[in-house]
Amino acid sequence: MPERSQDRIETVRVRRAPKISVFLLLGAGLGALVAMILTFAFNGTAEASPNTGLEYSQGQVFGFLLLICVPVGLVLAAVAALIFDRGSRRRTQQVVVDHARVHVDPEPGVDGPGSSH
Repeated sequence: MPERSQDRIETVRVRRAPKISVFLLLGAGLGALVAMILTFAFNGTAEASPNTGLEYSQGQVFGFLLLICVPVGLVLAAVAALIFDRGSRRRTQQVVVDHARVHVDPEPGVDGPGSSH
């Protein structure tokens, strides 16, 4: 099988970038933890709410706080990830790489790879 190869030397920029999905998961988890701490740290009253006239259980309060704390945690984590990403752009390195491409021509009389004659 005749082979043809092309070598090309290129200069590329390499940097370490943060994984944004990990930051978002940690932010959501931190928001849920803050909601849990706020739910159990402050003992609510057994009185009806002056605004709605209803009593809320600790589970309901936890759910309401989750609706607030998790998105706030996501936003703060996303901002932190973007700040770290911006900082990683300053530490880019130039690296010289050898880019090789090899093309193998099929043998005459053969239809292609995997054909059995």
